[in-house]
Amino acid sequence: MDRLDELESKSIYVIREAYKEYGNVAALWSIGKDSTTLVWLIRKAFYGKVPFPFIHIDTTFKFKEMYEFREKYAKEWGLNLLIAKNQKALDESMGPDKGKFECCTKLKTIALKDFINEKGFKALFLGIRRDEHGIRAKERYFSPRDDEFKWNYKDQPPELWDQYTVKKDNATHVRVHPLLHWSELDIWEYVKRENIPAVDLYFAKDGRRYRSIGCYPCTKPIESNAGTLDDIIHELKTTKIGERSGRAQDKEQAYMMQKLRMLGYM
Repeated sequence: MDRLDELESKSIYVIREAYKEYGNVAALWSIGKDSTTLVWLIRKAFYGKVPFPFIHIDTTFKFKEMYEFREKYAKEWGLNLLIAKNQKALDESMGPDKGKFECCTKLKTIALKDFINEKGFKALFLGIRRDEHGIRAKERYFSPRDDEFKWNYKDQPPELWDQYTVKKDNATHVRVHPLLHWSELDIWEYVKRENIPAVDLYFAKDGRRYRSIGCYPCTKPIESNAGTLDDIIHELKTTKIGERSGRAQDKEQAYMMQKLRMLGYM
């Protein structure tokens, strides 16, 4: 097997082990490159017949291109797509102008927490990678959350030689991270090999493109002429610009991201 085959094999193994262990699971689909790659791998793991739903946490502040992509491929791939919103916070005019920390907490974390409580999911698949942000480097493939929905980064189970701790007695649910060992470059090389679709925002127009996508008020493009997959792959082999440099920096600071993730943020 080549490197991409090895990455794929390990991810599919984690996906199948988690489903076997927890049963009542769901996967988060943010519509970005990583979570769409995760959707692809999950479909492969179950030969196109995925036995659980996908959840999109809809803040209502996503790019229109993301909504169009979501609707197109949810239908094309036959996904059981569930939409979660914190409608109460939206009705109270919650948005990025109220502060990035407050907005992310209310429109993402609380929306997800309420949805999990409603549906009773025991585990959630997420498409995060260790190299994406320093705080995510502390994660495990199987990461428990307590009854307050919180992540205790100081008390993570050991994962040595691909031996995973899948059970946690005091956890209300477990976050499962099948892409933890992938890099940004790995993702794009796999997208190219597998012909996985990606939102157009990732490809340069007029000298700018989005390297990471999320809510439009908090996401800015970077200077780039990478208009094709080959261009993006070449750019990533030489760039010194951080992947999340286009995200709102008051949220991306290590302390702030750690605080958000401790409260249950993705």
